[in-house]
Amino acid sequence: MLDLWHQGRGARGATDDVAGLTRLLQRDPDSLLVAELEGRVVASLIAAWDGWRGNMYRLTVDPGYRRRGIASRLVAAGERRFRELGARRISALVWREDGRATSTWLSAGYEDDEGTGRFVKTVG
Repeated sequence: MLDLWHQGRGARGATDDVAGLTRLLQRDPDSLLVAELEGRVVASLIAAWDGWRGNMYRLTVDPGYRRRGIASRLVAAGERRFRELGARRISALVWREDGRATSTWLSAGYEDDEGTGRFVKTVG
């Protein structure tokens, strides 16, 4: 999974490590959605539910499998998961510098909420 994310983004994030991925799967194993083709994972999306809002991030498709509708299907699966859990609102964390990413989310019906900023702090 970490290699897929690295391929999709070109750099590892501050929290991209085995320990973090393990904690995610221990806490909410259904939050990591994957697409498999030809026996290998070619795409992923984290669809995490905090009990109030659905949050989607780390939408990544292997560069060799893009333009096949895989990202759209993962987003739809994440939305189904959240509807089943009772979510009324879904947020997507998107790397703004990636034009493909922003167009993917816009085409899926998400709006760019320019009024809301993201503040982050890496701890630990």
